[in-house]
Order: sequence, then structure tokens, then C-alpha cells
Amino acid sequence: MFPPPKPALERNTYAYETQPLIKPTGFREYDARWLFETEINLMGVQALGLGLGTLLHELGVRPAIVTGHDFRSYSASIKQALINGLLATGVEVHDIGLAVTPMAYFAQFELDVPAVAMVTASHNENGWTGVKMGAERPLTFGPNEMGRLRDIVLSGAFDARGGGSYRFVEGFAERYIADLADRPKLKHPLTAVVACGNGTAGAFAPRVLEAVGADVVPLDAELDHAFPRYNPNPEDLTMLAAIRDKVLATGAAVGLGFDGDGDRCGVVDNEGEAIFADKVGVMLARDMSSVHPGATFVVDVKSTGLFATDPRLAENGVKTEFWKTGHSYIKRRVSERAALAGFEKSGHFFFNAPLGRGYDDGLVSALAVLDMLDRNAGTKLADLRRALPQTWGSPTMSPHCDDEKKYGVVEKVLGDFERMQAAGERLAGHAISNLITVNGVRVVTDDGTWGLVRASSNKPELVVVVESPVSEQRMRDMFKSVDDVLRCYPEVGPYNQTI
Repeated sequence: MFPPPKPALERNTYAYETQPLIKPTGFREYDARWLFETEINLMGVQALGLGLGTLLHELGVRPAIVTGHDFRSYSASIKQALINGLLATGVEVHDIGLAVTPMAYFAQFELDVPAVAMVTASHNENGWTGVKMGAERPLTFGPNEMGRLRDIVLSGAFDARGGGSYRFVEGFAERYIADLADRPKLKHPLTAVVACGNGTAGAFAPRVLEAVGADVVPLDAELDHAFPRYNPNPEDLTMLAAIRDKVLATGAAVGLGFDGDGDRCGVVDNEGEAIFADKVGVMLARDMSSVHPGATFVVDVKSTGLFATDPRLAENGVKTEFWKTGHSYIKRRVSERAALAGFEKSGHFFFNAPLGRGYDDGLVSALAVLDMLDRNAGTKLADLRRALPQTWGSPTMSPHCDDEKKYGVVEKVLGDFERMQAAGERLAGHAISNLITVNGVRVVTDDGTWGLVRASSNKPELVVVVESPVSEQRMRDMFKSVDDVLRCYPEVGPYNQTI
């Protein structure tokens, strides 16, 4: 019998080395994230593997799984512990080694394997680890699967039937790169800064973009798990500033920045201006719907209102649906709606055929941006940005809030806005016209200005975003009004960044 995990253990003790540690809050809405060693230990990861293998049998899928790991100093050992648990439950493991997350998703198709478990902390800082999981390609787990996995693991209800097998898939990276490069080359010369933050994408992104005809200027593409310059996160302002400087120094047409596990891509234009991912999504939706008129797009609730109001999208007959934030939610909705693509403000983009297989791959996103520039040869990326209707939007801001408290705070904030709307109170000087509650609360005023408050799905934080189609001042007024509501709750801490 493998013992059920403990929610807390003191490090450097006998108990820590002989019992599994798993903090329950690490089971999140659609993946799992923990601080390694303080919230989960290697025995805890083994318990996670036991639970995942048990769940695969329970779901009735063929017990075969792809595993891979990102480039962190401890990820390989975590993957091995996970594999030990999977083997004990009779699972056939196909290990692709060091990988970006979309390479693991691709392997599900290429190797004809139903399930995936990618060891990655994504864009989280060093010290974090996690696993992105799925059992129905191209989808990943949602709340139901994650909730059941949590219950199995925390109760120790493992089906350790034994009989698993292990296979290391040698040279799989070459197959992934070849698949992405198997497409028409760019018709026009184009220089792209390719920034990887010393993360896993550095082993893949420059090679793929060179193979399709781009003149690549690599930036921090050398693998270094210390992340010496900045965290590989295309929403991080330090990373965006580094890309800007390199674009301006080289005269590149575009800067492309990839997160730690390669499933997101950030964009900086030829003038060094960072374009928030939701605006990039609008630009791509304009371009793609000119080729595929009447297309359906799914976007997350953090995204710009332009998806609903842009006249070019209306001319092209585009249908847009706002949906829950989170790569698993958007991916599933894109599949359900047979949408051409899905876009998240965080930079997770999902392309269905003929552009992709429905999962989020930062390199496919980068290729879509390059194709847009190629189709609009002679028009600079900054000009395409300026062609969008003007709105003033904030970055994604994340005040600290403990995992155990964040969902309760969001419910209280929703109640505050509902009471204000019912009483006819004004927010930032304007009437509340709508409350969108598909994910947290997006409060919209009568001039189209809006503010969003939701709980982060993968960190002990809230998420705050504001936007106005009127002026920068209205955006700032909305932020102050939303923040005034949040400051009523002492559980809410300082922001990671603000406007």
C-alpha cells in the first residue's frame, strides 16, 4: 500500500523522506501547480502518478500516456517520480524527454497515444512545478477530471495493479520540428526577433521559424534554467522591454516572445510596441476571416471588447463568443463550437484545421503572425495595430490572494457589483449596464468601459483587467473604482504590477 499524502510536512525530517507531501490547493481548475519541496515532495509526485493512472482506468481510456518535461533543474526528477506512479498502475508510458508542452500534445497524435502528462510550471517562477494533463486529445483536464484526480490522490485510493511499461521515444523533437516546418515558406523576406527567456522554447522556436523562411534574430535562446535575465513570460514587462530593445536595434519586422513551456507567444511590433495578446487576436481574426469568412472565434472574458464591436470582423461575418479564462476551458469550447480559433489575453491561442489541431502551441501562433505579415506585405505590423479601433487597456494585474480565500473574495465582489447595479449606483461616474459572470465578474458601464475581477486558476492571486473604448482616463477611473471595491477586503494583497 502506498500511503495517502499529507497536506504539510517539515523539510529535512524523517517524515518528509518517508511520506508523500501534497498541498491540496495545488489541484487547480485545469492543471496542477505546487512549489516544489514546500508544497509537494517526490513521494507526493509519485502519488500523483498513481492517482492519474487510476483515473485513466476509471475513465475507460486505453492506459497509455505521453510524458515530457520542461527545462528546469528539477523537472526531470519530478517526471521520473510521476512515471514511477504511472507504471505502478499498469500504464504504458511514452517518454519524449525535454519538450515544450505543445510537443507533448503533438505526440498524442503522432504516437497515437490517448493521454498526456507534461511536467511544467509554465510561466511560473523557478521553484514552481506542475503537470498539464489530458485523456482526450486535443483536450486537457477540466474541473471535473481535476476534482476526481484530487479525491483519488488525497484519499490514497490507488489501483496499483502493476504491469506498466516504459518507452523512451528517441529523437522526437525532430519529428515535432519537421511537422511545424512542413508548410509553404514565407513569400517575402522578414526579420523576426525570437525571444525565449532561456526557457525550453529556445531549443525549438529559432529552428522552426528559420525553416519557414524567417530571418531569425535569437534573443536569450540559450537554455539556462536559472533564467538569468527575466522569467520567460510574454506578459512580463521586463521580457517585453528586452524584445523591444532588440527589435529597435535590429530593425526587425516583429518580435516574438515565448513562455517557459512554449505554448504562448507574445508580440512586439516593428516600432517596439508590445501588443497585448487579445489585440493580436483581433488582428489575426481580421486576417483569418478574410480567408475564411463567417468564421467563429472563442475568446476569454479578459479579452478586449473589440471582438464584439470591430467593424471589420462584422463585415467578414465573424461570430464571437466570450468564454471562461483558462487554456482548458477555451480549448474545449473551440472544439465544441468547431471554431476556427480561440484567443486568450494571456497568449494561449488555439487553431483548428486547417491551421492546427486544436491545442495551444506558441509556435503555431508565431507562424500565424508571420503569415499575416506575409499576406499584408508592404504593411508594417505597427500599421496593422493602428488600424484597429482605439481602446485603452491594462495589462493583466494580479494582486495576491491566498488560494483558500480567492474564490470567496470574488463572490463577495460580485455581490458588491450586483447590489450597486440593483440600487442604480454609478461606478466610476457611469451606470452599470451589464455584469458578465461566465468567469468571475466583468462589470460593464454604459460607455463600454469595463473591469474584470476573477480568481487566478494557477496561482494564489486574483486577476484584474480594465479597458475603455473612450479614453485612457476612463480606463484609469475604472481601475480605481474596481480597486476601491477590492480594498474592502484585507485578504487582497499588493499587485504584481499596476497601471
